[in-house]
Amino acid sequence: MFDSLLEWDRETFIYLNSLGIEQYDFIWSTVTTITTWIPLFILFILIFFKVYPKKQALYSILTVLVMILFVITLTDLTKEVIERLRPNNDLEINSVIRILKHAKGYSFFSGHASSSFSITTIIVLFLRRELKWVSVFYVWPVLFTLSRIYVGVHFPIDLIVGAVVGVLCAVFFYWLHRRLILPYLKLNHL
Repeated sequence: MFDSLLEWDRETFIYLNSLGIEQYDFIWSTVTTITTWIPLFILFILIFFKVYPKKQALYSILTVLVMILFVITLTDLTKEVIERLRPNNDLEINSVIRILKHAKGYSFFSGHASSSFSITTIIVLFLRRELKWVSVFYVWPVLFTLSRIYVGVHFPIDLIVGAVVGVLCAVFFYWLHRRLILPYLKLNHL
């Protein structure tokens, strides 16, 4: 069963990666870079300060930052324990795939997926009552995550597991925020 899953993962990756079109390489290489998204992060911060009082906005942002550190640490520890090669470093397939990034380290699970889905999910949880359209922010982690297949550095399972871990971490940290921070701030409307 496990071998079948890994075979599906490898074949699906090769198929999806082969759909890449050279004319769009620059776009996907830009999408996969974290610095491309700095304006979005600034927008998140500005929205917090627009919809919440300053103290509440600061504590909400602090919760997001602590969650990000947790997710990055969990992701890095998991990669070191599992030690799954990235597609671009896998000698069995790297000669038949398109490689736009030469990432080092291990593949399982994707830090791009876990961090982007955790950030977006906690942002949505914090702002869903104030901004009905906040779910549109999920466009970012979907594009950011899919770019990892396009550039040749992650298998689909890496991305799926990373996204699930990110969402679960966001829900957990939102719950902690509601249980530990809101009583301190004497606020109950989040």
